[in-house]
Amino acid sequence: MSASTSENKKPRGEAEDLALDTDLGWAIRMVSTAFRRVATESVADLPGGARGYLVLVALAGGEPPSQLALAKEVSLDRTVLTYLLDDLEAHELVARRPDPRDRRARQVLITDTGRTRLNQVRRSLAAAEARLLTDLDDQDAEQLRTLLSRVARTAQREAIAPEEADC
Repeated sequence: MSASTSENKKPRGEAEDLALDTDLGWAIRMVSTAFRRVATESVADLPGGARGYLVLVALAGGEPPSQLALAKEVSLDRTVLTYLLDDLEAHELVARRPDPRDRRARQVLITDTGRTRLNQVRRSLAAAEARLLTDLDDQDAEQLRTLLSRVARTAQREAIAPEEADC
């Protein structure tokens, strides 16, 4: 074996550590790309597509938020959210009303039509997710969801923290 060949060889453990399929960035990109594809197909008929879906999910959870709180929760620019809400409202999926605690603010509510449409989209999306998670058993799939949600909350805090530092 020549000196240049032996210099290019890495010890087996080090080479495995550098394998593409163990790289977090690669894994996130592959999953994100695949999920975006199946999710886009599932929400294609919903006003605003994936963004509209996230808004409906956020609204289905409970207390009607203000538009500003909703924008922060789904990580959308306030102006973008306003146009999206206009579109969702035109399709009778959401409604806006003055906030009883602050007349200057408006609360956003999901309508019965919005809940029905959200349930239809969720069924379609669940089937698409099942195809993507086919190599995981139920426990592994649940653990993946839990871990990703925790990482997403950290990422959201990291995204918000620099904005708050500017205040």
